[in-house]
Amino acid sequence: MEKKWKIAGINFDHFHMGDLLQMAHAHPQAEIVGISDEQPERMVAAKAKCGLADGQVFADFAQCMETTKPDLVILCPASARHGEWTEKIAPYGAHILMEKPFAATVAEADRMVAALAKTGKQLAINWPLRWYRAHVTAHRLIQEGTIGDVTEVHFYDGNRGPLYHGADKIEQEPTAEAKDASWFYKADQGGGSLLDYLGYGTTLGTWYHGGKKPIEVTCMMDEPAGLEVDEHSVTVARYECGLSKFETRWGTFTDPWTHQPQPMCGFVIKGTDGTISNYDYAESVRVQTRVKPEGYELVADMLGAPYLDPVQYFLHCLENELPIEGPLAPDVSRVGQQIVDTAFQSAKAKRTLPLID
Repeated sequence: MEKKWKIAGINFDHFHMGDLLQMAHAHPQAEIVGISDEQPERMVAAKAKCGLADGQVFADFAQCMETTKPDLVILCPASARHGEWTEKIAPYGAHILMEKPFAATVAEADRMVAALAKTGKQLAINWPLRWYRAHVTAHRLIQEGTIGDVTEVHFYDGNRGPLYHGADKIEQEPTAEAKDASWFYKADQGGGSLLDYLGYGTTLGTWYHGGKKPIEVTCMMDEPAGLEVDEHSVTVARYECGLSKFETRWGTFTDPWTHQPQPMCGFVIKGTDGTISNYDYAESVRVQTRVKPEGYELVADMLGAPYLDPVQYFLHCLENELPIEGPLAPDVSRVGQQIVDTAFQSAKAKRTLPLID
């Protein structure tokens, strides 16, 4: 008989928890055994959608862990608390799926890896862009040598702002009070568009670059009046092969899941023998090669199990005793985190810095 994996969702700071729990709820080999958050009102929707009983909802994470004994814990804390929460959960001997970003700093990311290493359990960092058809297709084309060696990755991504939507991308109108209360706008909790979105670009960019690291990084962040975090950042990373650019934006004209804004959200990748443009939610990619310099549209690969979502993929790896690979793997995400750290410090110092390790 196939194993039934017991899953708990702990800390609802990030609204992506609702999406991840629904993925677990839909998986035939998964059983949500408990959810926990210090603010019970944040669990109401998840409890209803996943059909959980009162006894499966906890305000105290330790009680949740001790009572339900999950195999896998989904964590969605504020960016600056990823290390803290990993170290809280790791001693209970569960695998951990952490919602993006990896962490607020490389040092925190290393703490997370060390905490799981003590238990022998796996750590995965979910980057939702990893499950988009166009981005997966671009990686396949790169691996097949379609555009030669990658020399540049150009990334632009974001949305109207984190308070314009909740779980399932349900639209809502942000208020001044909501912004004042949200961790997304608190510097000490890892808020801001750079820490929210830059890791997407630098982690998938590392995947596209074949694991290569840049030599140095330059970044500029905007300084919106009345806010303590940025809503727009531009990062340039210099590799031995050339320059790559990663831009984050809260305040796009439209959300990319409804109408692609201009600039379009996603990637443009240049190689020695061609280019690829792969945009968020797109059903095709555009390719140029030396044989077809005029370019052509290629229908994006249809994704199938176990590569439809992070819960499905993680359980597949656990079931088959496989290591986590690609953007969800800590080693790939760590390179992305190095670039994010260096970018943040570069913006504060207002100068180019060598890559932080």
